[in-house]
Amino acid sequence: MTVSLEVSEGVGTIRLDRPPMNALDIAVQDRLRELAGEATRRDDVRAVILYGGERVFAAGADIKEMQNMDHTAMVLRSRGLQEAFTAVARIPKPVVAAVTGYALGGGCELALCADYRIAAENAKLGQPEILLGLIPGAGGTQRLSRLIGPSRAKDLIFTGRMVKAEEALSLGLVDRVVPAAEVYEQALAWAGRLAKGPALALRAAKESVDAGLETDIETGLAIERNWFAGLFATEDRERGMRSFVEEGPGKAKFS
Repeated sequence: MTVSLEVSEGVGTIRLDRPPMNALDIAVQDRLRELAGEATRRDDVRAVILYGGERVFAAGADIKEMQNMDHTAMVLRSRGLQEAFTAVARIPKPVVAAVTGYALGGGCELALCADYRIAAENAKLGQPEILLGLIPGAGGTQRLSRLIGPSRAKDLIFTGRMVKAEEALSLGLVDRVVPAAEVYEQALAWAGRLAKGPALALRAAKESVDAGLETDIETGLAIERNWFAGLFATEDRERGMRSFVEEGPGKAKFS
């Protein structure tokens, strides 16, 4: 399998395994969409890690495959490309990208689909599509600009330049930089902690933030209000409040 889903103690790892560079061909894209759907449906998956292995996250699309596609072929494929990445972005659970080595083009766009990004000290990220006479096509023009702001996003997209981990951190493109040997371990710690949290509240938080960013503040507040009130119907809310009153903060164990 070029992409697999491994689950342990509530954490599902979506692992890219297409040596040598985890190029994101059509088969990998379709498998990503399939596994994102599986991670969404499975109750034993409470948080997700996106991981490409110790050497590389994903160096981008399969250029040889794309070179043979004409305009008609890409018109037919481009929606499937975006839908694969959107399926990852819409996993209603906490998602962390564990970024080692290169995360370029589609690899960078895949990392952008996560809620949080932990990068190795030797990681390099970028959107080099302009160097091929293209633009990012898997959500990069939209997710990157929302994450780091339009002017910074345009700099990376217009120039196609790669940024090292420390610059990526200063731009807000990644959230933490750690030694390469610790990337997966720290991603697992982040995901593992949240896997023990209240699943519906985490889903509500993620969907409120993500949906709110796409609309005006009044509509965003309405989304938040509806989720907030709805959580009062959950067992986790009852358990969390009871534990707070009886034992103090941070002691609740959720179902």
